Amino acid sequence: MSIKRYFAAKDTTITNAFKATLATRGTGSNMGASDVSEVFSIYGQSTSASLEKSRILTQFSTTNIQTDRTAGTIPASGSVNFYLRLYNAKHAFTVPRDMILMVQAVSRSWDEGTGLDMEDYTNSGYANWEFASSASSGEVVWTTEGGDFHTGSYVAGSTLPFFSQSFSKGTEDLEVNVTPLVEEWLAGTSDAARQNYGVGVFLTSSQENCEEKSSFYTKKFFARGTGFFYRQPCIEARWDSATKDDARNFYLSSSLAGAADNLNTLYLYNYVRGQLKNIPDIGTSTILLSAYGTLGGPKITLPAGSGVVSAGDTNVTGGYVKTGVYSASFAHTGATTIYPVWHDGLTEYHTGSAITVKTLLGSNINPNPRYVTNITNLKSKYDNDEVARFRLYARQKDWNPTIYTKATSVIQGEIIESGYYKVVRVVDEFEVIPYGTGSDNHTQVSFDASGSYFDLEMSLLETGYAYGIKFVYNVNGAYHEQPEVFKFRVE
Repeated sequence: MSIKRYFAAKDTTITNAFKATLATRGTGSNMGASDVSEVFSIYGQSTSASLEKSRILTQFSTTNIQTDRTAGTIPASGSVNFYLRLYNAKHAFTVPRDMILMVQAVSRSWDEGTGLDMEDYTNSGYANWEFASSASSGEVVWTTEGGDFHTGSYVAGSTLPFFSQSFSKGTEDLEVNVTPLVEEWLAGTSDAARQNYGVGVFLTSSQENCEEKSSFYTKKFFARGTGFFYRQPCIEARWDSATKDDARNFYLSSSLAGAADNLNTLYLYNYVRGQLKNIPDIGTSTILLSAYGTLGGPKITLPAGSGVVSAGDTNVTGGYVKTGVYSASFAHTGATTIYPVWHDGLTEYHTGSAITVKTLLGSNINPNPRYVTNITNLKSKYDNDEVARFRLYARQKDWNPTIYTKATSVIQGEIIESGYYKVVRVVDEFEVIPYGTGSDNHTQVSFDASGSYFDLEMSLLETGYAYGIKFVYNVNGAYHEQPEVFKFRVE
């Protein structure tokens, strides 16, 4: 599980646009209960030089994000990215092409309001173009009409006070990496201007002020009041949670591979009464691993690299991954079978099963394998509140076992080193979770001694629909989508 969505707590549209008569502006209007929000800039509608602007305000509670981080559900700062996602709402009017939208943190508290009218601006209330808050909140006036925004660079690393995205067609969704801002909210601060008051979304200054005397009308997004489950504005957390445990994919060091590819990583999963828990004497500190050629025999000496400090050492220094999970990486040049033993120098915590050491081989041909895939534990339906683990079986498509192999062996599938999943809604093939093959690798498949797998949080999916899982494998530097679709329903 390497994706979480946190939906907006409040949002609204504020504007100084003219009302239907084109005589007075709707600066006091509020649209906090509308199911859409919009951004525009209109030039010359009332007079030859008049300007009308519209901006979006949206705010997200960070309480659930912080709770998930504390629980270890999402990683610590530096290991996760946060994306602001707003979804395009189709409409019958002209959309602005070649525009740039800015995302900038709001620097004071504001009210959402209950207004609905986005046409005639008849619903007055707060927040609006002039006021941030209502009388019950002290009737706070924006320092600058149209909203007050954070103007300093973010502590977490952004060198600018804003984020931006270009829209060539005008119908695209907004998807902006706002990690520095969210991390600043999570860190907490006494500086009021840096507290979480959400973000504003608006056109870049030159476009909003119509410097080229052309209008940008109108870009609409679904607001949090929408009835479409997958169109709600959200902050999406993405991270690479793939665990690559080489217990079944362990290789002897070879001159055919570089230093990184000669390393093998093994994991220890400390289950206590069915729950992952830290080893009391280790906690989040380092742990040691030693490899034995035979049980009861001497420790194997290892080459230097990764967790092995010096050539000839017999201990690998491993580390804490997450609650109850530890890992260690090392190269191996000796026995064809090893037994990993986890310890702290005095106490042995776990002796692993025998690991068969594979050998890297060159080839006289240029293979281009294709695979057959199956999910071995797929159920017909899942509950919305569960986190399901899917186990994969993959083999080469043209694999042709011998009769002896068929008769005497349980056939093990191949480990896919670089595989990704996506989830689509069956009824319309809508991509609920696209392939995460970018820099975040947030849908990458894990593997361990039992093969490949991934976890999926079913609360990401709307109940009452059937869904399909598909896979893409990176083979020889190219992505190949598997033809199989594995279907299930969420209730």
